[in-house]
Amino acid sequence: MKKVLLLLPNGFEVLEASAFIDVMGWNHLEGDGSTMLYTCGLRKEIVSSFNQRFIVDILIDEVDVESYDALAIPGGFEEYSYYTDAYDERVLNLIRSFNDKSKVIASICVAALPLGRSGVLNGKDATTYNSPKRREALLGYGVNLVDSPIVQTGNITTSYGPSTAIDVAFLLLEQLTSQSNTDAVAKLMGFNR
Repeated sequence: MKKVLLLLPNGFEVLEASAFIDVMGWNHLEGDGSTMLYTCGLRKEIVSSFNQRFIVDILIDEVDVESYDALAIPGGFEEYSYYTDAYDERVLNLIRSFNDKSKVIASICVAALPLGRSGVLNGKDATTYNSPKRREALLGYGVNLVDSPIVQTGNITTSYGPSTAIDVAFLLLEQLTSQSNTDAVAKLMGFNR
């Protein structure tokens, strides 16, 4: 069984998180059955962008990185305190731990910024939300900014906005299973890949 850890900082964007939840869930029920997704956060109750409340499966301090195959991180909004959680040292250490073990890391939109701040993107190609403020921030972490919707560099995927969420989730599924399985799941979900 491939286990995906979905990190939910306060202020995360629901659309971006739900892409990972749905794709891994569809694969579990209708695909090859090989994926399970678990949520984690700095506290049990997380408030998303637009003030929706979620209860996570596990606290970040309880995560055993060895037990997971991939880390998925949605972006979020500064107005909902996304960066307060996303830049917390425990989050940055979790990112570093996944990277140190060459585990797959998939991020959407501004989730590239905590990746950058953690140091795992230093000297690597990446992208983030198409705003000068966010792009400058990513450049400040020593990242080679690429103007592309999705950028894969080694074990890390970054993307530039909510519109890429489903594609990033399918890429993650493909990395964990196979292209043929992912294509089959996408077709069942009504997507053309």
